[in-house]
Amino acid sequence: MTSCVENETNVTFDFDVKNILDLIMEQVLSEENCPYEAQVNLLLTDNEGIHEFNRMYRQVDSPTDVLSFPMIDFEKEADFSIVERQEADYFEPDSGELLLGDIIISVEKVTEQALKYGHSQKREFAFLLAHSMLHLCGYDHLTGGEAGVMEEKQEKVLAALGITRDVD
Repeated sequence: MTSCVENETNVTFDFDVKNILDLIMEQVLSEENCPYEAQVNLLLTDNEGIHEFNRMYRQVDSPTDVLSFPMIDFEKEADFSIVERQEADYFEPDSGELLLGDIIISVEKVTEQALKYGHSQKREFAFLLAHSMLHLCGYDHLTGGEAGVMEEKQEKVLAALGITRDVD
């Protein structure tokens, strides 16, 4: 498993960002029965930066907390069998790892939303990562049913890691 973190801000947190990414990544992929070693890239930016990405890629003219850019065109959530049909498109040639995709998080939104929801920045950051990792595994929340599935899965991942609303 490989993760890469790029921080284009001056913001630092009181937790190890890469460690949290690796924990969330490992837990989500385990829960989703991913049979491959995988690779994920994370960009930490500010509200202005994520606003620009949101405008460019989603045609939404406002900042958001997290954006996910999956590399796999899942036909069914977490059905990794699709990648076997097109190995050249989905695997990193040198490492052989599955290229899941990219995540962009606004560090300002992490701080704002942790305050708003009354929990730690670590919990908010982990929540956004779990949410985004599920998107990279083919999940969405366009309907109420889909949203419910994602919420349940996010909470299960965070609970398994002991990252709850009342724990820093």
